[in-house]
Amino acid sequence: MSRTYRIAVLAGDGIGPEVMTESLRVLDAVEAKFGFSTTRSTQLVGGAAIDATGHPLPKETISACEQSDAILFGSVGGPKWESLPPDIQPERGALLPLRKHFGLFANLRPGVCLPSLTHASPVKNELIPHGFDVLCVRELTGGVYFGTPKGREERDGEPVAFDTMIYRKSEIQRILRVAFAAAMGRGKRLVSVDKANVLATSVLWRETAIEIAREFPEVTLSHLYVDNAAMQLVRRPDSFDVLVTENLFGDILSDEMAMISGSLGMLPSASLGARKEGTDLYFGMYEPSGGSAPDIAGQGIANPIAQVLSAAMMLRYSLGEPAAADAIDAAVARTIDDGFRTGDIATGAPTETRVGTAAMADAILARL
Repeated sequence: MSRTYRIAVLAGDGIGPEVMTESLRVLDAVEAKFGFSTTRSTQLVGGAAIDATGHPLPKETISACEQSDAILFGSVGGPKWESLPPDIQPERGALLPLRKHFGLFANLRPGVCLPSLTHASPVKNELIPHGFDVLCVRELTGGVYFGTPKGREERDGEPVAFDTMIYRKSEIQRILRVAFAAAMGRGKRLVSVDKANVLATSVLWRETAIEIAREFPEVTLSHLYVDNAAMQLVRRPDSFDVLVTENLFGDILSDEMAMISGSLGMLPSASLGARKEGTDLYFGMYEPSGGSAPDIAGQGIANPIAQVLSAAMMLRYSLGEPAAADAIDAAVARTIDDGFRTGDIATGAPTETRVGTAAMADAILARL
């Protein structure tokens, strides 16, 4: 079977091109080490695409993505394009349409604080002496963000706004199966987060979680209300393995996880769509959890690790190269353990070696 894969590379704006360059260098190295190859189609997206074509998501970019096994995405947006009409701003005009076009319904966001970076977390060090590694699985295309009717009108002489939270059982089933499968590859513990004491959608969510759990008898399923989950993430983040939740709750909790992890520059993400026929793999888009950081663009100081780890997630979930993904994860961990730090995770300790974007990638490559 051929081990040549097609990927669309969308570097985007701000620090996107810089960190993407380093990510592709790491990808080159694991290709050589593990005996596979990628054919890469580099395309414009976001502000860079607006400047070149007048639109944040050109047809050529969509076409290249359609012909690929996965999308490796950078970051989009910046002050330069904020005055444009909302529908053609980089985020709303590119990121959201890509998710919709490819049906990317499952967002996987790891929240990882390595033992040697616990100082960067706002959680007290004594609560996380060994760091933590949590995976948040968020439903991405349903719930109150997309439910109808939604709108604004006048009732009894005053403005009224309304949104509708709605979930089909099939939508809940498919995201839960992704979460259970992810838990099977980790610690086999899954927390389903809902608000079943208040919301009808959450009652259906919990009922469905209990049903799907029968398909995965090795996974221990538990339930938390979202307010309690938010508290427990701060109190004992290391008690979680995988958590799964609906769109709005996941939006909030995944950002909380990012904050307690210490730096967005360390955190990748995956947005998964349909499973590839006859496989355990998904079409997906892989991107850093942080933004385009235009204030430091072009300075060579951005942390490339989130983009590098996004490539590792791509190898794991879309390309079926788990050994290469494991190698990247391990090399990043060793690089951090050996004291290499970009500015966002540096403390100034004498044991640290402060490096820029390319030098951090060099250190990772040396440990591959």
